[in-house]
Amino acid sequence: MISDLTPLRLCWLGLALLGAVFARALEAPQGSEAVAMVTLALWCLIETTLRRNWWALATLLALTFGIGCALPLYLFFRSGRIS
Repeated sequence: MISDLTPLRLCWLGLALLGAVFARALEAPQGSEAVAMVTLALWCLIETTLRRNWWALATLLALTFGIGCALPLYLFFRSGRIS
């Protein structure tokens, strides 16, 4: 898996970590962020099932940190090679 870390994937992973840090420093998500989180959850479930990239389901757990963590994390998993 480490050999698959392209610059773009490293960017997504870094943004996911940054989003998790900021989520703990700021308030819980509100309004439109909640809608974005539900949308991401549905997209993640549907596309993960189609692509059979089961690691991407970790995005659902990352939603507890907010959209700023979950979206880049999902993009990290999404940009990997399909085996």
